[in-house]
Amino acid sequence: MSTVIAPPKPGKPWTATPKQRAIVAGIYLAAAAVSFVTVAVTPMKGKLAYFTLFFFASIFIDFTANYIQRGVASAKDAIARGFVTVGMTFAVLPIFSILFEVVKRGYKGLGFGLFTNDMSLNSVNDPLGNGGLLHAIIGTFIMVAIALIVAMPIGILTAIYLTEIRGKFSAPIKFLVQAMSGVPSIVAGLFILSAYVYPITGSLSGFAGALSLMILMIPTIARTSEEVLLLIPEDLREAGVALGGTQWRTVALVVVPAAKSGLVTALILGIARVAGETAPLVLLTGGGEAVNLNAFSGPMGSLPIYIWKCFGQGTEESIARAWSGILVLLVIVLALFMMARFLSERKVTK
Repeated sequence: MSTVIAPPKPGKPWTATPKQRAIVAGIYLAAAAVSFVTVAVTPMKGKLAYFTLFFFASIFIDFTANYIQRGVASAKDAIARGFVTVGMTFAVLPIFSILFEVVKRGYKGLGFGLFTNDMSLNSVNDPLGNGGLLHAIIGTFIMVAIALIVAMPIGILTAIYLTEIRGKFSAPIKFLVQAMSGVPSIVAGLFILSAYVYPITGSLSGFAGALSLMILMIPTIARTSEEVLLLIPEDLREAGVALGGTQWRTVALVVVPAAKSGLVTALILGIARVAGETAPLVLLTGGGEAVNLNAFSGPMGSLPIYIWKCFGQGTEESIARAWSGILVLLVIVLALFMMARFLSERKVTK
């Protein structure tokens, strides 16, 4: 009777063992002890002193431990790992600090009435229970929606021209798209003010604000869509042409469907790019305090202008309202980025 030998389970040699984790924890604890003792016995004080001493002490201890155990190469790797860690800390710490501060200051003004009332009958200096930002949320949604309706076809068709057609105007168009990416938002607002408001309508409106947001949204959508389309394998295009399809039918029926999730991600990133713009809306929308569903007539409120007005008053109630508006806007933008992240990483299932 033969004995069946079970196949070995796949291992993960890169995974740290409990002993290695204990060594890393010991290094950090030793570095923390060195920093606290040094600050206690020297004139150096403050958070910056703690952090700087902890950083250099952890690198030195890690370098020494790796040099004793594994040699010079591992010790050099420890130094590089230490600098990478501190770089990551400098990148992540401000983000968490901003999130913590916004949540700490903004949750006090949250309430059901904040999302069901506008400020038409109230002042920003009234108690937090009076009024709300319904007009700002609706105004932001309307203006971003109008900007997206115009910017979406322009941005995606521009990306298709740059990646698929590649005509003689590709170089100047690409240069203009890159140049528009760096245009300050106030410039877009001034352009719409001088080209549309003064000579044509003579009045401020939500549509004028949407036009300025469209100018800022187009380059984001175009550049992101271009990168997404470049990721589509050339074999798909060749297969479509080999089956008798024209270039346009191949792009419309093969390339674009293959890049669908990436193009949706580009649209979401474009929305997130303009959702918090303030300068052009201050110039163009009038910042109404009541709900206005007509983007072509009358002033229209928005979340950035609501925040700007509340901070401008400087009272305790108005500043609390401003932080609540910042929290709502931050949640909306974070939700959009998380949605874009989910769509960009979603795997195609058969």
